[in-house]
Amino acid sequence: MQANALPDILEKTEEKIKEPGGPWKVVLWDDDSHTYDYVIEMLMEVCSMDIETAFQHAVQVDTEKKTIVFTGELEHAENIHDRILTYGPDPRMEKSKGSMTATLEN
Repeated sequence: MQANALPDILEKTEEKIKEPGGPWKVVLWDDDSHTYDYVIEMLMEVCSMDIETAFQHAVQVDTEKKTIVFTGELEHAENIHDRILTYGPDPRMEKSKGSMTATLEN
């Protein structure tokens, strides 16, 4: 192995490690079809948040139109994302026809 080849190998190895990306984020988006109670309950169940943290996210999604509810490894982020998307409608609102919208971002 040539001495000058080592930096190339290290650079390529670092690129491969970065390719899958991370940390991944799950972003929850605002809508008018879910109550604060729904958001809080869903975040407590899906993301294992305490009530205060879930409430802070509910306020943020309402005022800023989005909130990052999880940051971490891809597999865990995908699980959280899927659980949000399949959580179901808000039974407190007749116009709620399904789950909230969430996106998975890197």
